Amino acid sequence: MKRHIYLEMKPLEQARQEFLAAFDWTGLVGSEVIATVEALGRVTAQPVFANYSSPTYHAAAMDGIAVAAEDTFGAAEDRPRLLTLGQEAHMVNTGQPLPASCNAVIMIEQVHQPGEGQVEVRAAAFPWQHVRKVGEDIVAHEMILPHHQRLSPQDLAALLTAGVFRVPVLKRPLVAIMATGSELLDWQQAEASAPASGAIIEANATFLASLVKEAGGQALILPRQPDDFDTIKAALQKALESEAQVVVLNAGASAGSKDFTAHVLDDLGQVLVHGVTAMPGKPSILGRAQGKPVVGSPGYPVSAWVCFDQFLRPALSLMQGQQPQERPTLPVVAARRLPSKLGQEEFLRVHLGRVGDKVVATPLKRGAGTITSLTRADGILRIPAESEGLEEGAAARAELLKPRWAVEETLVVVGSHDVTLDILADHMKYRNSRLWMSSSNVGSLAGLMALKAGRSHLGGTHLLDPQTGDYNVSYIQKHLAGLPVALITLAWRQQGLMVKRGNPKGIHSLADLTRPDVTFVNRQGGSGTRVLLDYYLTREGIDAGQIKGYRQDEYTHTAVAVQVLSGGADCGLGILAAAKALGLDFVPLCPERYDLCIPQAFLEDHRVAVLLDTLRDQRFRQAVEALGGYDVSPMGQLAWQG
Repeated sequence: MKRHIYLEMKPLEQARQEFLAAFDWTGLVGSEVIATVEALGRVTAQPVFANYSSPTYHAAAMDGIAVAAEDTFGAAEDRPRLLTLGQEAHMVNTGQPLPASCNAVIMIEQVHQPGEGQVEVRAAAFPWQHVRKVGEDIVAHEMILPHHQRLSPQDLAALLTAGVFRVPVLKRPLVAIMATGSELLDWQQAEASAPASGAIIEANATFLASLVKEAGGQALILPRQPDDFDTIKAALQKALESEAQVVVLNAGASAGSKDFTAHVLDDLGQVLVHGVTAMPGKPSILGRAQGKPVVGSPGYPVSAWVCFDQFLRPALSLMQGQQPQERPTLPVVAARRLPSKLGQEEFLRVHLGRVGDKVVATPLKRGAGTITSLTRADGILRIPAESEGLEEGAAARAELLKPRWAVEETLVVVGSHDVTLDILADHMKYRNSRLWMSSSNVGSLAGLMALKAGRSHLGGTHLLDPQTGDYNVSYIQKHLAGLPVALITLAWRQQGLMVKRGNPKGIHSLADLTRPDVTFVNRQGGSGTRVLLDYYLTREGIDAGQIKGYRQDEYTHTAVAVQVLSGGADCGLGILAAAKALGLDFVPLCPERYDLCIPQAFLEDHRVAVLLDTLRDQRFRQAVEALGGYDVSPMGQLAWQG
């Protein structure tokens, strides 16, 4: 079967406009009549007219007496008028009907009762004073809501008041979602037994269904299908015959030998777009079949999100009679240089946090398969297709995925990776539920540079000085000269060699790394762990060039541990907590001090204050000790200030 290889990729905006212009979206869904009390969030299908006026009678707007205003004319402080209760004056409460002979209400505070059955009025009333006239709010048969209005709580109250007890609304869009792929495994199967090698837990159908519901639609998850042209074609035909107005095929949208979505759609309908100039999201397919929109969503989750966000989310808005809403944006600066591929618009997921007078955008993992880059993202930085990226400190605008206040309440941490930082962020929320922490793992030295540039509140660092045996101080004096900082110890932690359970290669020392049968995985240059390794290699006279994999590096201890666990390497240097978490064996090398470097200007910042308080919390200390390999006795102590 001939492969589709994106020979006619379309610019993202052009593809979206063509797709949205190809259908009468509200005509696809139709309408229904439902009980008004069940209509919150639904959209009116046509104008709605009142059955009753409101109020339906002349009603007292105050507690007092109802009178004919003419009976009070001439009344004054020195010429009071006496009115007889039950004849010329009638006691009323707010909301009660006025007697037919009355057209005004005098507040009870302005009424005097000189005798039984009489009231004294000392000021004239005017016609319709303190009276809600018939139809003051709503007049019967007038239009109270236009078509395509999303119904709010106040709208429901207005409808009931006007005697509209059932309301015509647009049906909720129904989107059929079908995952394809022979390697997919339902979560129920994965729950029963661990997935075999090569199997992938199917999560995209739930992901897309949740996005559909969040956008106001309904989702119909269809049985997943294997990578077989005829099977997928038959399943798509059945989906097109269902009540769903839109069909989404997830995966099979790329150019691989088993990517059948475009071919199936060619057979049953028309491919409008195959491939857009977006990253992630390039393989998106947009088409029609039997009058219905069909979307081929990429299999990688972030690509699937971009496809949904750019094509399905606006389509669902139009199906509900609403214009697609743009996210709020705010100006940001890039935390570091962000190169990007020319010719494709990149949707870069970022952490956002205000540091001083600027909001700093720190990039998260860029891979299309990294779903955690979405779970952790505060915003989206869209790098235009005609740009090759952003330089460090460059100004840009970010789309917000979280409330604006969350950006102001985010503590920006850039530096060395440590598994306790996520636990620290979680425990800080016990003290201040509005607080967020963004942690970017770039290495100790890069963290110091971020502090120097004013793009973080603090950084984790564990840089060993080979001359003194101390940690961090000499590097701070060299790289942060003129910036007053405090070093607060987080913990002492155990560094060592992580190996597979049972240590099958018999690795017991750094010297074993030079063996031809041992493959090593390193940490990136500038990281404290890399500095520590180089120090010990020099001390023991070991040539790094003899270590197979010395230049294969990762950015976190857990990433190194995963490489060892998966067979990508036989050994890696890292902390005991990471080895323990992934069930690896551990060959101790040395303890080291891990500090938090905090500019003194931020020590009084309320976000930093919460962090320092948390370091003194016994529950947090116990949680860190439970990870293994940590000495928390010096936690929160001032190690150095200058």
